[in-house]
Amino acid sequence: MPESRAAAAATVPTAARLAVDAVLFDLDGTLADTAPDLAGALNRVRVDRGLDPLPFARLRPHASHGARGLIGAGFGYAPDHAGFAPLRDAFLAHYESALCVDSTLFPGIDLLLDAIEARALRWGIVTNKTTRLTLPLVAELGLSPRAGAIVCGDTTAHPKPHPAPLLHAARALGVAPARCVYVGDAARDIEAGRAAGMRTLVASYGYLGDADAPDAWLADGAVETPGELLAWLPARGG
Repeated sequence: MPESRAAAAATVPTAARLAVDAVLFDLDGTLADTAPDLAGALNRVRVDRGLDPLPFARLRPHASHGARGLIGAGFGYAPDHAGFAPLRDAFLAHYESALCVDSTLFPGIDLLLDAIEARALRWGIVTNKTTRLTLPLVAELGLSPRAGAIVCGDTTAHPKPHPAPLLHAARALGVAPARCVYVGDAARDIEAGRAAGMRTLVASYGYLGDADAPDAWLADGAVETPGELLAWLPARGG
């Protein structure tokens, strides 16, 4: 089996590996640990229907996949099931009403963003979460004044894994796609980044589940903690 790009990247010296001017982040599972509030919303839907809550550890790996993943984990329904849409609507209503109760930035993200800004690199957020959920959450997390671009799942005609949201973010930052790196914790993040012509890194600290195989995603590498990302970035912008 050919060596993955992620495995090969581990042998590269740590100085200024990627020639980039901007860093784009996925939101859930990459910048922010939102799984507690997402799992809480799913369990409230279960309780409303006379079911017991599920353990957080069972739901956490599905948090990056939003309503589709959590409803699948909590009820076994795929989006084409007749019962999916009512459950999705109930889930989103519960989630919107308690959007940032226990959600926080992952440890080290604040320092990472400080360092990115100190290096004169631009940064932004590209998520599949809808605008009505993303903007209040990003504001609660204190990121709104800092992010150079915030692209939501309904900002463009196509969400990830389509490259359109990432290309939109690059244009908003005024940076060529080839000079961007996209960091995410799901296969669709890496697929979208590669399709957009960007460098890509897997956030291994995110919501990876047992079924995920990040070595097969063909990312440029992986980071086990947010701080490790700095070793992949140039010391100064440009």
